[in-house]
Amino acid sequence: MTDLRLVQVDAFADRPFTGNPAAVMPLDQWLPDEVMQRIAMENNLSETAFTIPTIGDADYELRWFTPTTEVVLCGHATLASGHVLIEGDRIRFRTRNAGNLEVARDGEGYQLTLPAWRPEPKPLPEIVEALGVRAIETLWHPHRYGLVVVETEEEVLNLTPDFKALGREGDVLTIVTAPGSATDIVSRVFAPGAGIDEDPVTGSAHAVMVPYWTERLGRDSFTAFQASRRGGHLTCRLAGDRVILGGRCVTVMEGIMRI
Repeated sequence: MTDLRLVQVDAFADRPFTGNPAAVMPLDQWLPDEVMQRIAMENNLSETAFTIPTIGDADYELRWFTPTTEVVLCGHATLASGHVLIEGDRIRFRTRNAGNLEVARDGEGYQLTLPAWRPEPKPLPEIVEALGVRAIETLWHPHRYGLVVVETEEEVLNLTPDFKALGREGDVLTIVTAPGSATDIVSRVFAPGAGIDEDPVTGSAHAVMVPYWTERLGRDSFTAFQASRRGGHLTCRLAGDRVILGGRCVTVMEGIMRI
């Protein structure tokens, strides 16, 4: 049997049981991919993050797995990994498909730096039909992010998607967003094709939304709320080709997994 450290963190949360839970497993070297996938399935959280130490332009290499697949980018599990591993003012992660990411201390919370993934207009009729909404805009990013803009916050809050129909679109992250009332924007995020019907708080979705909303709002910073059952608040800023998200983390569990 091998003992592996495992930490569960609620990310984009200022108290337990809010935000988005992520498991973080710091490793000395990579496990076989199929083993990491089975660990993520066992954890049954939206993401399990695995890290190994490295040198050069980053402190750690970072990968993320849902219960069913490895993903290109995961913001909340990157924030959680920074929360677990940070020692100084900032920590840098090298990833396979999203470049280098950074988590920096910011008062009682952190700032997470992600790539800015600007979506382009594209019809998404099957996704809109599965959502059951009246879209005023639909956009797409090649990493398979679909952005559906609706008119009101109430439409976002009252969504009842057809998850089977959404799942037939494959591994697509579907984002529904509108102007907010208590915050500048609100959103909900769905990924049934990756084994997650609704994701509680999604950093990578904001990597797509921030370029869109900065242009629409006419300013480069704003506040956001992802209106899942758990809910999560973020601050958002566009800085050139980077998106900077602000949020806090809470460690809720720490232990050993034996495999």
